[in-house]
Amino acid sequence: MATQPLMPKATAVWLVDNTALSFEQIAAFCNLHPLEVRSIADDDAAQGIKGADPIQANQITREEIEAGEKDPNHKLKLAVPKVSLPEAPITGKGGRYTPVSRRQDRPNAILWLVRNHPELKDAQIMRLVGTTKSTLQAIRDRTHWNSAALQPLDPVTLGLCSQIQLDFEVARAAKEKPAPADSGVTLLPAELTTAKAAEVEAEVATKKAGAELDVQAVFAKLKQLGGKSEEK
Repeated sequence: MATQPLMPKATAVWLVDNTALSFEQIAAFCNLHPLEVRSIADDDAAQGIKGADPIQANQITREEIEAGEKDPNHKLKLAVPKVSLPEAPITGKGGRYTPVSRRQDRPNAILWLVRNHPELKDAQIMRLVGTTKSTLQAIRDRTHWNSAALQPLDPVTLGLCSQIQLDFEVARAAKEKPAPADSGVTLLPAELTTAKAAEVEAEVATKKAGAELDVQAVFAKLKQLGGKSEEK
């Protein structure tokens, strides 16, 4: 059961402005220091905080406030909530609790994470979907008892984790991923590539000129031979 209002400072602001309760009563109810409540009353603290009505939020009754105004020694009590929500059970080492209705979806979510985010570590996947290392390893090795029927499903869509949590773990994994090793292959400077191209063009031009000279020499030789044959 809660021991203080959901928004202690906002509630204290409202109580200071709308009731005749003492600073000590408001401080005890909101789990604040009396000097902090005095600072709120003097506008030295919580200047940008809008007051929250605890009566409208069903956190205290009007009769309880009136009783406190009549008796400065009266200690304010939180109202009993109309709807009680079950608290998530403690899972030993702080592992993520997964509702029973969602536990059957965890293997599919693990398979999706393994396929789509191989950079994630085992501990990160375990935090996201609340699984065990043995189950995770079985799915990785395809030795899980239901491997043939598993289908990769997004854990966010299944409600096993939020998109913010998934993005955070993926970003952390990418940040911790070591930089790729230098293969030694780099691009040549522009000066070398342009100089190389110029050398190739010059070489081609030289070959063309040499080829033209060779053709002219052959024709000249043929003319000489033809002239000699006519004289004979």
